[in-house]
Amino acid sequence: MNLGLRIEVATLRGTRKAVPRLAAALKDAHAGGTFLFSLGPDHTGRALDSLPRVKRLRCYGPAALVSGTLLPGADIGARAAAAMRSVEAEGHEAGILAYDRVDWLKRIGTAGEAWTAAAMQRARERYQEIFGTAALTHGAPGWRMNRYAFRYAQRLGFRHGSDTRGTGPFIPVVRGELVACPQLPTTLPTLDELLAEGNTPDEAVRRLLEASRDPGPTGHVYALRAEVEGTVFAPALSALLAGWHALGYRVVSLREYAAGLDLAHLPRRNVALQSNQGTGAPVATEGEEFLAI
Repeated sequence: MNLGLRIEVATLRGTRKAVPRLAAALKDAHAGGTFLFSLGPDHTGRALDSLPRVKRLRCYGPAALVSGTLLPGADIGARAAAAMRSVEAEGHEAGILAYDRVDWLKRIGTAGEAWTAAAMQRARERYQEIFGTAALTHGAPGWRMNRYAFRYAQRLGFRHGSDTRGTGPFIPVVRGELVACPQLPTTLPTLDELLAEGNTPDEAVRRLLEASRDPGPTGHVYALRAEVEGTVFAPALSALLAGWHALGYRVVSLREYAAGLDLAHLPRRNVALQSNQGTGAPVATEGEEFLAI
């Protein structure tokens, strides 16, 4: 049984420092993952409310928390391209989070087609500059999408997206529009969400492993944040990887996870927007079956 690992990398510090640590931890656990990169300016300081409710200073570092405000927003792709490319050298998958993560979070909810298409195209072009190949995986920051973003995930040739939360892989239908880019939704709670509920790290790990115990036929997808599980909470990730291995999972990239699916026969599901308990922001979520009888 496969468990796909979706890794959001939001900041310059996370790309330079946390990504190599995560790659080493995955190597030690004989595991794989998909690293979703923020490819342009680091404007983290402009959207502190979008960060998980953890010890932010320890996880993100002081520079990130004022990046784009007291400090100029460093160009992550220009300054950390080698760290990005290193994940592919280690056998992992690289994909797109956004060009400017904060700009996406602030604007995607009300953006029109022109802005959305331009933002996704700019991210695609920067990815091509860094990696020399076209990006095939897209995972929107915080699962924040709009109807046009789903449309352009198909038009820009992404092989699959991990832009939603849900119970298992599906073909998204957005306002009646079928999008021929399969969704690999996050199916488990995240570590930072469980910590925000008052759980200790050990309790959060136990709850995650319990939630993983009886998977559906397509396994699970877990989302982690490089700046959280790749720094202060690295021991929790090690415990999770060991626990999943004991449960019989193979922890793999989204690319490998998708390769084990019958993509031609995935269910068609409407995409809904539901409020995230941690931030209150609308999150793209797997809804009811499309045209269910």
